[in-house]
Amino acid sequence: MLPTYLTEDQLAVVETALDFAQEHLAPQAESWDQQKHFPVDVLRKGAELGLGGVYVREDWGGASLSRADGVLVFEALAAGCPTVAGYFSIHNTVAWMIDRFGDDTQRARWLRGLCSMDTLGSYCLSEPGAGSDAAALRTRAECDGDHYVLTGVKQFISGAGTSDVYIVMARTSDDGPHGITAFVVQRDDEGLSFGPNEKKMGWNAQPTRQVILDGVRVAADRRLGAEGDGFRIAMKGLNGGRLGIAACSLGGAQSALDRSRAYLADREAFDAPLIESSALQFRLADMATELAAARALVRQAAAAVDLEDPQAPQLCAMAKTFATDTGFSVADRALQLHGVHGYLSNCGIEKIVRDLRVHQILEGSNEIMRLIIARGLIGAAR
Repeated sequence: MLPTYLTEDQLAVVETALDFAQEHLAPQAESWDQQKHFPVDVLRKGAELGLGGVYVREDWGGASLSRADGVLVFEALAAGCPTVAGYFSIHNTVAWMIDRFGDDTQRARWLRGLCSMDTLGSYCLSEPGAGSDAAALRTRAECDGDHYVLTGVKQFISGAGTSDVYIVMARTSDDGPHGITAFVVQRDDEGLSFGPNEKKMGWNAQPTRQVILDGVRVAADRRLGAEGDGFRIAMKGLNGGRLGIAACSLGGAQSALDRSRAYLADREAFDAPLIESSALQFRLADMATELAAARALVRQAAAAVDLEDPQAPQLCAMAKTFATDTGFSVADRALQLHGVHGYLSNCGIEKIVRDLRVHQILEGSNEIMRLIIARGLIGAAR
């Protein structure tokens, strides 16, 4: 049952995303996970519904939705498969970055392909020695006439090796965060290569590889924004990415809760359905209440981003922390409610648990989110 407080347009958006998730994601989610299959054909079917350019303006082929709409979309998609929903979120961050910070030539060059998902996108910020401390990245971009030469290694990049477009954050000067610049690198650029697909606990239905830049030469017209704008672009993108991952945690956890409710209604012990046990009802009630609270915070943060509220970064950090912690906790309790059946791969619950665990690390670990929140509080008190 969809919330009555959504607008008619939002209800239509959610229904479309839910229908797509139930028809195209949920039936294959477990096999994709087991086979480590990245369902590019299914991504492109989603793009036909506007899922490849959620935030991109209609002039450039996008759906022109708000962040408040977007979190509804990614929560609905994650009900079918958190891994694929997570990649949709990442791809949409790339498309939004180009639309928001690119010029018309760059928009014309890449956005329509990204919106159709004929062109897939990844963004490259983390490095082997610079994960949470993004300002410490070492990848260099040396100016050479009307070109830049990029050298370095990016790590834990979702979609790497399959994606066609990579937004790479590289250092153009040693001026800390002010010395970082964003570039658009293409998969066929000479000097670009990829590490092996990482072996992971979850998120197996999308590849995760190193992106290796060995003297990759790109024209100056592939610079996104001005020199030194890269850190600001990355942080703006991460606000949206954190909302996307938070919403994916909600969707995965809601699916786990729904499965638990159905399981307890169907399973009997001591001559009565388990759902009639007050103790188990209380567990379901707690799980539902915590998800409702997390959902409210995610939507508040999304509204703050849409309104360009100065507190949006702190609210996004709060939403990401609370929703991903809550989502994993709810999924873990759902597995416990299923007993040993929840531990079996054919149940589907253990996959949700594995997928949601990494959400507490992605887009900035939850420890870093707490640091962002604390800095906002301390700054406001001064």
